[in-house]
Amino acid sequence: MMKRNRKKIILIILLIITVPIFGLKIYYEVNNVIYEKRIEQMRKNKELNVQIESLIEHKTLKIDDYEIHYFVSGKENNDLVLFLHPAFSDHRAFDQQIDFFSKKYRVITIDLIGHGLSKAKKSKDKIDASSKHIEKILEIEEFDNVHLVGVSIGSLIAQYFALNYPEKTKSLIALGGYDINKENKEVEKAQRSSNLSLIFRAVFSMKSFRKKTAEITCKTEKGQALFYETASHYERKSFMVMQGLQNVIKDRNIINTQYPTLILTGEYDIELAKKMAKEWHSGIDNSKYLVIENAGHCANIDKPLEFNKIVMEFIEGND
Repeated sequence: MMKRNRKKIILIILLIITVPIFGLKIYYEVNNVIYEKRIEQMRKNKELNVQIESLIEHKTLKIDDYEIHYFVSGKENNDLVLFLHPAFSDHRAFDQQIDFFSKKYRVITIDLIGHGLSKAKKSKDKIDASSKHIEKILEIEEFDNVHLVGVSIGSLIAQYFALNYPEKTKSLIALGGYDINKENKEVEKAQRSSNLSLIFRAVFSMKSFRKKTAEITCKTEKGQALFYETASHYERKSFMVMQGLQNVIKDRNIINTQYPTLILTGEYDIELAKKMAKEWHSGIDNSKYLVIENAGHCANIDKPLEFNKIVMEFIEGND
């Protein structure tokens, strides 16, 4: 009798645990289907058309047992502008920048390790290895220096490269970023809370995870749909790669930045992001701070024309 009761209790416990789990999974999947139908309709209405006319060469940098994929376009003998995408996204985050900047500059977009086509595989390298990847790509492409344009985590990697290779940094443009040379408990707490929520979704559905990140990073419906598509290659195992940020963000002695820095935020980014950007700007010389109106965290996707104009003017002023 006791054995039967024990089995019933175990069965009830299992039901209590599994029913909500399956319910959540079904809920997320239904929402995903509805959202992807909406994206498909936007495609049919040509709302998501991003036509790239520039000739783009797809290249790979071989590192031990994995490859970093990067894409080259624009004027061969002109200055180099290198774009670094936000977390969970890939090089396609800059599809609306390629043609604009390729008319005057050499342009490179990269899939950071663990993102897009750059699978980490069994390597122990983390996201902080991106600094060395960029340096190697510059060597291969025969450039002595570079204008760095980073969005979100891309802006942190851009700073980390500039920290390690200041002589190779011609200018730095950061959208949705903050100073990597100062640890900030407020930022850590906010990111920890946000990441836990995203990882929870990823456990049940990667599509739901991508949808949520798109809603967080972009303000416009078109921007969210475009970001969702750029995150299509991100995998659960790629979360391990992000641990390398602990080497990127550290309290360091006073760093004198010799290169000009443009710090940008979207008008509708979270208040903490704007606060940190302003503090970063006030803490370094030779910097400029601007807000892009009617845009979210990834303003280059929400408002590409405004972003392109602001960044181009800054780079031209520092050629």
